[in-house]
Amino acid sequence: MDSEPYVDGAAVTNDLIDDFDEIVTFDDDGTLPVDRFLDREISWLAFNQRVLELAEDPDTPLLERANFLAIFASNLDEFFMVRVAGLKRRIATGLAVPTNIGTAPSDVLAAINARALELQERHARAFSDFVKPDLDAAGIHVEMWSDLGEDDRARMHDVFSNQIFPVLMPLAVDPAHPFPYISGLSLNLAVRVRNPKTEKQEFARLKVPQVLPRFVQLPDDNSGRLRFIPLEDLIANHLQDLFPGMEVIEHHIFRVTRNEDVEIDEDESENLIQALEKELLRRRFGPPIRLEITEDMDPVTLELLVRELDITDQEVYRLPAPLDLAGLFEVAKIARPELHYPKHLPTTAVQLLPNEPNTAPDIFSSIARRDVLVHHPYESFATSVQAFLEQAAADPNVLAIKQTLYRTSGDSPIIEALIDAAEAGKQVLALVEIKARFDEQNNITWARKLEKAGVHVVYGLVGLKTHCKLALVIRQEKGGRLRHYTHIGTGNYNPKTSRIYEDLGLFTADDQVGKDVTRLFNELSGYAIEKKFKRLLVAPLHLRKGLIKRIAVEAENARAGKPSGIRIKINSMVDEEIIDALYHASNAGVPVDIWVRGICSLKAGIPGLSENIRVRSILGRYLEHSRLFSFENDGDRQVFIGSADMMHRNLDRRVEVLVRLVQDDHLAEIGHLFDLAMSPQTASWHLDADGTWVRHSHGDEGETLDDMQDGLMRQISKRRRSAR
Repeated sequence: MDSEPYVDGAAVTNDLIDDFDEIVTFDDDGTLPVDRFLDREISWLAFNQRVLELAEDPDTPLLERANFLAIFASNLDEFFMVRVAGLKRRIATGLAVPTNIGTAPSDVLAAINARALELQERHARAFSDFVKPDLDAAGIHVEMWSDLGEDDRARMHDVFSNQIFPVLMPLAVDPAHPFPYISGLSLNLAVRVRNPKTEKQEFARLKVPQVLPRFVQLPDDNSGRLRFIPLEDLIANHLQDLFPGMEVIEHHIFRVTRNEDVEIDEDESENLIQALEKELLRRRFGPPIRLEITEDMDPVTLELLVRELDITDQEVYRLPAPLDLAGLFEVAKIARPELHYPKHLPTTAVQLLPNEPNTAPDIFSSIARRDVLVHHPYESFATSVQAFLEQAAADPNVLAIKQTLYRTSGDSPIIEALIDAAEAGKQVLALVEIKARFDEQNNITWARKLEKAGVHVVYGLVGLKTHCKLALVIRQEKGGRLRHYTHIGTGNYNPKTSRIYEDLGLFTADDQVGKDVTRLFNELSGYAIEKKFKRLLVAPLHLRKGLIKRIAVEAENARAGKPSGIRIKINSMVDEEIIDALYHASNAGVPVDIWVRGICSLKAGIPGLSENIRVRSILGRYLEHSRLFSFENDGDRQVFIGSADMMHRNLDRRVEVLVRLVQDDHLAEIGHLFDLAMSPQTASWHLDADGTWVRHSHGDEGETLDDMQDGLMRQISKRRRSAR
């Protein structure tokens, strides 16, 4: 046995992750019905509907409702830029294949457009009919020009003249001026004007500057109210200043969404960064895939936009004003504490507290004592993960640091710690995933800064994204012994998102984990090819196989009358082979709990298929982001945490890592989380047998059900030093 025993008596043996010579798969054997999956794209839209329902809920704090409206809009933008764009591209190139439920790609696209339009209309009504009136009642007014009196109009004319007019750039469209490029997600005014001398009509496009606030604050009128006007409405009512001498006939707001997915051929690219930078430049000019217009747009203007943008009628979304409610992110930041969720300060994990008050914590001694499981954002990222890396950078006994970076913040202390370590002469390896969608440019910038500081920067394996969350510190201790200190997490090394993303992370000084992670880093940075790991499950080679094998064991145990059970917390459940394995387990009598945030292609509660499967979804103040896997295993429970979702891309095209938890208190903590999530007293959404998600926020007597995240805040904040 390579590792030392733990305080609670648990130990890790060399055969903890068994060999995979016996591969268990669940190919379609004809015993399962053909219609056993839900469409993944429609399921994603159902997830965004759940976000919308939080915005519609009067029990949600008011400014948080505005925030959820903005999240819905931002989510949908990305869905179109990536998922819909990819589907359209495959249809156009003839590469599209039927979906996971056998639907023709063109039919899927039509269904997406119909459902998305329905949800966007509901989204607009949620703002105009529910959130806006409640904002008004709270003294936060989103006004339109027509609501303003003469004094306010005069003051706003000065604001326009001095702060907005100089930034605007009207672009004429005529034989000498071709139709201008319309950037993705920008708000625009389509303006038709007439020359009174010649009676000739002309068209102009006016972009609403994204460098200016989306909602312009009106001057204080001593009423105590905060008042705002949409920037595009203020501009629209000053068009005469922009087209002097012309008669403004029509003006309408529109917005274009473009294909902003990035594709590079890594096999053909000698320099990955240069190839990616070129592709990022091309991203701006991706083809349009959605045109949002206001309800009042006239046919002449619409026909011109459809023709010049080369889009179909199916891609036109006629919606109530204002468009682009992602701008409500600004309103949601207003400092009115009573209209937000109650403030919560993360606590320091009790295992990482210093031995004596008013002394500095020693992260390494805490981890050496026993494994430490941290739960963000209830427990602080800054005093755990960040402190771990900062202490490693400053510790003269630390010889090397190895780190994966998928997404991080713009002013990341993690990056600074790695730079400090390199400048102090330590060996530092940073595996930067520069293909992380929409963070590509940010990661390229950080990669170059790290290289300049002397950090060894690598970009992973060709054809794979490195999505695992790993940090490894090699420290020289008494007697010259080298010891591994490892952090394996479910979320990114990003201090900002750690405040709103729910994630788990394991700190361990177990030598076996350290050796596993060392070998994995060698594989990612060099030419090593590892076939087996002892305490890890690693994609793309072993993770799906390992999970399916454990699902099969649960089915065998159920048939033999032994204790069985499967509990999975995931962001997306799409992989057909995993789902089929779960169906077989359900048919064998295994109770299966699935806790999913987003997409779920699995059907729950169907006799003869999934009657033993329950699916729940929890959305709220924090983004549920951790991935957990628990197998009853005849009473010897196996629990894993890690970075992998049950999607093809995660299991086949990404480097993902799950690590097994071994301490009894950690197994109990994960079990407690599942108990809370599945409790009938917890507010959640239930996936019904017909594929619909039903919100359960109140009990049979009308009582409000428990908010799981609030409950965890209270429980974790009450942990005391005695728990060490």
